[in-house]
Amino acid sequence: MKGAALLFLVPGALAIQLPFEIPSFFKAKSAILQNVMEEVPTLHSRVAIIGAGAGGSSAAFWIGKAKERYGLDVEIDVYDKESYVGGRSTTVYPHNDTSLRPIELGASIFVKANKNMWRASEEFNLTRRTFKDEDYETGIWDGEQFILTFGGSWWDTLKVLWRYGINAPRKTQSAVNSMIDSYLALYTKDTPRWDRVEDVSTALGFESLVASTTSEYLLSKGVSANYISEVVEAATRVNYAQDTDAIHALEGACSMAADNAAGIAGGNWQVFDEFLKRSGANVYLNTPVTSITPKGRKWTVKSARGSETYKAVILAAPFHQTAIQVPQAIQEQIPEQPYINLHVTLLSTTASSPNASYFGLPEGTKVPNFVLTSRAGARKGGKEPEFNSLSYHGPIRDGEWTVKIFSMQTVTDEWLEKVFSGSVGWVYRKEWKAYPKLPPTTTFPPVKLDNGFYYVNSFEPFISTMETETISSRNVVDLFLNEHFQTGICGSNIAASPEAPNDTTPASKAVPEDDSLIYGWDC
Repeated sequence: MKGAALLFLVPGALAIQLPFEIPSFFKAKSAILQNVMEEVPTLHSRVAIIGAGAGGSSAAFWIGKAKERYGLDVEIDVYDKESYVGGRSTTVYPHNDTSLRPIELGASIFVKANKNMWRASEEFNLTRRTFKDEDYETGIWDGEQFILTFGGSWWDTLKVLWRYGINAPRKTQSAVNSMIDSYLALYTKDTPRWDRVEDVSTALGFESLVASTTSEYLLSKGVSANYISEVVEAATRVNYAQDTDAIHALEGACSMAADNAAGIAGGNWQVFDEFLKRSGANVYLNTPVTSITPKGRKWTVKSARGSETYKAVILAAPFHQTAIQVPQAIQEQIPEQPYINLHVTLLSTTASSPNASYFGLPEGTKVPNFVLTSRAGARKGGKEPEFNSLSYHGPIRDGEWTVKIFSMQTVTDEWLEKVFSGSVGWVYRKEWKAYPKLPPTTTFPPVKLDNGFYYVNSFEPFISTMETETISSRNVVDLFLNEHFQTGICGSNIAASPEAPNDTTPASKAVPEDDSLIYGWDC
């Protein structure tokens, strides 16, 4: 190794404790020698990843892929303040009984267009489960009445068409399909690489989507206002706890792109656990990081396990929620990102459906088992819905079901007794910052905070999903490998900050004939 002879001699020399002051000449020499040591290139590099959720675990996995392909000598340390892997994807057992099927507390679903999650489930031999057994009748509640109920029958289809016409669903689906077509360019061998989220937004043609509310964008596409405020808003409220006149249109379109959703039997966190296992990373749970400071061209990470020095740091957690101390120049680059304080209530009940009287229906009326909500009535002076969504999630055992409720306020025991006719058993409550607030925007946090310091969650105000965290981490790892090894996950040099395609060359054209190739997995 270059400089090996020098490195062999230096540690012992610097370890001598002299009983007298070193003359200034030798101090200067010593300083020069220290600088030389820091400049000596080595084949061995260490990288710290802060966060063991979707972004951090997949970052470790992508680095592991490069190590496997090209023999890079990179040691990976992953830190997380929690005691589990998965971040906002974690499960809870009803009655705290591990013999029962767990229920997702956080991120619950992904779709086939989420190619990294889908591919991971196949590569790791994880069992995907669909939600056909939970295909209950759905109702949209506005706080005072059910605007619409539907269960997939021809009669329900006629009800939708009668209320909204044929154009509203068709035009909404067209907008969603267009978004997906462009989004799929992120998996091709010509996928954009970016050091600014604004650049990938431009490359994919998403500027108007992120600069408009969902309502504004769909209205401009000829979708009726009542369809937006009722049906589309039901989707944005269950997926992101935000209304169509508040959330930007890109995330609104993502909310409507949940056809044929799946999850991993036993919990989606297993994908992230496998990412870490296959990366060969050292994983330090229950280990909060307190500070990240520069040391020459490296970074010192201070945590509960002490101080360690790294060639690079990948932050894969929302910065302002970590309380990590960083240099002021870095802190000033990351704008404050508000998050939704979501209340999640899991419970067991012997009531096969919610109480009809709570919804103002005659006793004995069958209430839908999947209740979404809209603020369409509240905007006209009506009552606010008391929850965002209420959904049954299959039987725990004979005569007992699990239910999940999303709400903006604490759901009290008294309220549960009223909604489920006193038939409530086990209850589990969690309040957490589940999603970023996603208003229209044209600016995003930087991807690269400094040389060797990268921010995966810069992507979250753009699109916030498990899948897109794996895409953002892949881009960050490409930047890291390019900066430090002049290579990428697939071996070639990369160029950040892609230019936007012109109007006659949409991003979707980048998808190759063999669309089974997934960049990162395949090279």
